[in-house]
Amino acid sequence: MGTHREQTKVITIGDRKIGGGNPILIQSMTNTPTQDVEATVAQILRLEQAGCEIIRCTVPDGAAARALAEIKKQIHIPLVADIHFDYRMAIAAMENGADKIRINPGNIGGSEKVAAVVAVAKERGIPIRVGVNSGSLERELVEKHHGVTAEGIVESALDKVRIIEDCSYDNLVISIKSSDVMMCVKAHELLAAKTNYPLHVGITESGTVTSGNIKSAVGLGIILNQGIGDTIRVSLTGDPVEEIKSAKLILKTLGLRKGGIEVVSCPTCGRTKIDLIGLATKVEEMVQDISLDIKVAVMGCAVNGPGEAREADIGIAGGIGEGLLIKKGEIVRKVPEEQLLDTLREELLHWNE
Repeated sequence: MGTHREQTKVITIGDRKIGGGNPILIQSMTNTPTQDVEATVAQILRLEQAGCEIIRCTVPDGAAARALAEIKKQIHIPLVADIHFDYRMAIAAMENGADKIRINPGNIGGSEKVAAVVAVAKERGIPIRVGVNSGSLERELVEKHHGVTAEGIVESALDKVRIIEDCSYDNLVISIKSSDVMMCVKAHELLAAKTNYPLHVGITESGTVTSGNIKSAVGLGIILNQGIGDTIRVSLTGDPVEEIKSAKLILKTLGLRKGGIEVVSCPTCGRTKIDLIGLATKVEEMVQDISLDIKVAVMGCAVNGPGEAREADIGIAGGIGEGLLIKKGEIVRKVPEEQLLDTLREELLHWNE
């Protein structure tokens, strides 16, 4: 019995594919004004460098829709237009080159307007992401299910999907989001049992970098580990680049993505005589641009350092004003503390020689 994500319908977004067991793609959303082409492109290029694979921009007005055409010329990943309330913006976004649109068919103005959007999407082969948030659940579903519930969110999402299917279109991705992590988990489990459309998974309004990371790691971890989810976004109140770093780490931790250096470090104790916290942070930043699939250990003392670093491919362990370079659990040499970082980088850069 395969996982749900192996059975989902394959959807093409620009030059990328999700669903059908394709790799889970990482998304983010710009927080610049979309009509400011220069600022938006600069942010997207930073996100691309961090590992973002699909990017979404809000399209609140005609100026933003027109900007998409300029933005698209300067970026290298699929561009999704986020639409709320005005069906004309969905059409304008597609006319300006959006690779996918995100709408809630319930809030763009009735079935005729949905049909007009779907007609353009069909003509251009553009997928539609049907998005439903727990915060915008219809009053009748809240009453029917006695409050905002996972069952209500799923019913709402499937109702919206049906509106588009009734226009004879099934080039769809579904997203259901809730800021209540366990409700979100339950909703994805229910939805996966009822549909084979690919699912875009995220915990909405999850919060600042610290609380948002924990909520997203728990929620996405449980959902993805059940074989549910074809593309993800970690929603954080902060620099969107942080969303990409977190998403990559969540996928790697679950064994759903390989590659990139994994940094492990000890929690520090009274034996630590160097600035381990600062050193570990610098190591994490330093390895971002080195594409090796290895584990690097940063240890605080010479007592457990070599032993704890044995699991890692390479490691450094701090002493008093100096540290050890360790490879495969064996001490290679002693290095002055101020040279530890550079020594490690040199070793990594010449790893395969």
